[in-house]
Amino acid sequence: MDWSRLASELQSLLKLRALPFGMKMFERVDDMEAITGIRRPKEVHTLDQLVAQTARLGWTVGVTADNLVGAQCRAVVGLGNAKDPAWKSGQHMVGVWFEDQPGAEAHQAAMHCVEDGLYEALATAPLSSGRLDPPDIVLFYATPGAMMYFINGLQWSGYKKFDWSVVGESACADSWGRALRLREPSLSIPCFAERRYGGVLDDEMLMALPPADLGKAIEGMTALSKNGFRYPFAQYGIQQDVRAGMAVSYPGRE
Repeated sequence: MDWSRLASELQSLLKLRALPFGMKMFERVDDMEAITGIRRPKEVHTLDQLVAQTARLGWTVGVTADNLVGAQCRAVVGLGNAKDPAWKSGQHMVGVWFEDQPGAEAHQAAMHCVEDGLYEALATAPLSSGRLDPPDIVLFYATPGAMMYFINGLQWSGYKKFDWSVVGESACADSWGRALRLREPSLSIPCFAERRYGGVLDDEMLMALPPADLGKAIEGMTALSKNGFRYPFAQYGIQQDVRAGMAVSYPGRE
């Protein structure tokens, strides 16, 4: 696939403020470290921070379990065999995000996570670089309006209803965790940690999806554009007679 072209078309259609990027899991650390231009963290980070280094700075970043703070970040992407009984109990979140231990344990069980023991490393890179050829999933941040337009593009051909859930804190499980595990388009409302540590803006959502679905959505948005539906959406006015505007999209509504 022409990753540079896909990235350019996505940015043009959705007016993205951050770079679309890829994420790829590796069974061997050596394979991850062989990527051209790979950067390895020298400090301990959240995965939100490392993702942001790719989306905001354009870096190609490779990580192992040792680079990630605590089991919560590691568990979502299946690094370091983090899903031990202590993690499953959610005890570290009791009194922090949840009133009691049963609530915290239920939250942990609700998260979409990659299975432990399959991979040793993970890398992220700007989609346009083509360095993860192919990435396991493609991700991008966008406004709610842009996300709706993207979803419309996904639904243009072969309509499918999307059912997404919100786990709450640790929302990366709703985006890259779910997409890596199920290989399905996965939309999330970024959580506190993503916004505090990952620099996610207040009006941004995160989409993660298999590369093939990205091409499908771009084709759909291109078709919608020919019908006059483009992002950002032109405001019609809340007090105008709606018939003239509707007639543009639906003939016979004059």
